[in-house]
Amino acid sequence: MDGGTRWIELDGAVNARDLGGLPTADGRTTRRGRVLRSDNLQDLSVADVRVLLDDYALKNVIDLRSEAEVRLEGPGPLTRIPSVTVHQLSLFPEAGSRTDVAAGADAGTDADAGADVDRALPWRDERPAGHYLGYLTDRGDSIVAALRVMTRTDGSSLVHCAAGKDRTGVVCALALDVAGVTREAIVADYAQTGERMEAVLRRLRASDTYAADLDSRPAGAYVPHAALMEKLLARVDEEFGGTLGWLAGHGWTPEDTEALRDRFLAP
Repeated sequence: MDGGTRWIELDGAVNARDLGGLPTADGRTTRRGRVLRSDNLQDLSVADVRVLLDDYALKNVIDLRSEAEVRLEGPGPLTRIPSVTVHQLSLFPEAGSRTDVAAGADAGTDADAGADVDRALPWRDERPAGHYLGYLTDRGDSIVAALRVMTRTDGSSLVHCAAGKDRTGVVCALALDVAGVTREAIVADYAQTGERMEAVLRRLRASDTYAADLDSRPAGAYVPHAALMEKLLARVDEEFGGTLGWLAGHGWTPEDTEALRDRFLAP
């Protein structure tokens, strides 16, 4: 674990970092080695797995991809580690075991042949914060479950999707907001993925699951703009009275909040 950076250097993932070291509004910081975030974990090397197990005591993986993405990409190496539990918590409405609802309705192709990559990789400069709010509308259950996994005390948790940007960015932002991290730091963490975007795109273009969607759009459409996360958090404030207000409407309790803060925050 490199104390000078939050990036986690891995052979098989390029957007992995630690959510520790972020400032809170009351002058505290988030703890290192408690919650990690990343892009897809399918290509982790044996050495990568050892880093996550030995340096970060990884115990729980929060996989935000759809059932279709998981099926098309195949099982990753962490699914073969008995001490690691993988929690598949899609942020899309799932329909049975084949694909997302929207994929079957919009793609116009065999549902078994393609993941809903247009929703999985929703990168357009003109995209409104409403797309991210769709995650909250469609799968509040998955978001609450993901945050509860982060409260577990048996080791670190790692949350990821395909790029580690949109779905992962929203879930991590909400968790950090509950922990009391400053809005500036939350937005900066979201935007930090931009430093690795070129490498993320290279990885995803090597996968048949995502390549066609990526190639259909201009290169400049993929940058994570800070203003988008700012707008999302402002909308949550306006419409739900903040992250805790939204979570409370989905079964989140004060005990959950205390557990998440205890897990995230340094004394």
